[in-house]
Amino acid sequence: MSVSIVQLGSARARDEGLRLGTVRRPPRGVPKREFAARDYYDLWLPLLSPSPALVKLAQSSRNEPEWARFRRQFRTEMRQPEAKTMLDLLAALSHQTNFSVGCYCESESHCHRSVLRELLTERGANVKRS
Repeated sequence: MSVSIVQLGSARARDEGLRLGTVRRPPRGVPKREFAARDYYDLWLPLLSPSPALVKLAQSSRNEPEWARFRRQFRTEMRQPEAKTMLDLLAALSHQTNFSVGCYCESESHCHRSVLRELLTERGANVKRS
């Protein structure tokens, strides 16, 4: 059993399980009833997405110091009680069932899901290698 870190909208792996969308906004122009069928997500989990201000910071970061600033601030947001509890829950579930968490960004290395991968790993989650 494990958690996969994925790009929302990408084809699902055979054993991926439930897909959680850790994004601030649903996909544009896609009816809600089609989110899962189009491989976006089965369940929307905006609690694990960056705040709107941090989304802007991430999108505008052009160098490593700016990206490092985003990462630090996102980690701070993820220390809030609700987010911390959700991360702990997902880490525990990763030993019981397959599921995935994801975002729309093309590159995981410049996306909050890279930080989610780290946070889940730090909590002992069974995280599938990409």
